[in-house]
Amino acid sequence: MRKIKLTKQEKSIEDALLRGEYVSVSRERFAEIAAALEARKKDAVLNIRVNSYDLENIKQKAHKLGVKYQTFISEVLHKVAEA
Repeated sequence: MRKIKLTKQEKSIEDALLRGEYVSVSRERFAEIAAALEARKKDAVLNIRVNSYDLENIKQKAHKLGVKYQTFISEVLHKVAEA
C-alpha cells in the first residue's frame, strides 16, 4: 500500500480526529452549519487605500490571532456591518 504524505495541517486534523475531538452532528444541524457558512461566503472584491502604519498594525494583530490579515479585516468589516 502506498503511504500518503500529509501536510502539517492535515496531520493536525488527523491527530484531533484520532483523539476524539470531533463529534457527529445531526443532518439538521449540519444543514444549519452549511447555511451559515454559505451566508458568510465572500463574493465581492474591495480595493481600498489605507495608511501603511495602520496596515502594519492590522497585520501584527492578525498575526497574534493566527489569521491572515485580509481575513482579519473581513471579519472586522462584517462585525461593523452587522452592528
